[in-house]
Amino acid sequence: MQVYLNQKETEVPEGTTVKGLLDRQQIAAEGTAIAIENKLVPKSEWDNRTLAPGDKITLIRATFGG
Repeated sequence: MQVYLNQKETEVPEGTTVKGLLDRQQIAAEGTAIAIENKLVPKSEWDNRTLAPGDKITLIRATFGG
């Protein structure tokens, strides 16, 4: 199934959750925010929020340093 992660077409299996997507992309949850169709998805929902074909996912990573 195709989804769009930061405007890049990405193939994921049917039934993939937000947490599953992060795991597949090897992205740590800490310091990460996720929005789907421009709506923030709380971390408490990542394990249960299943992606749908064509979802537009925005992933934002906090950066530290100076």
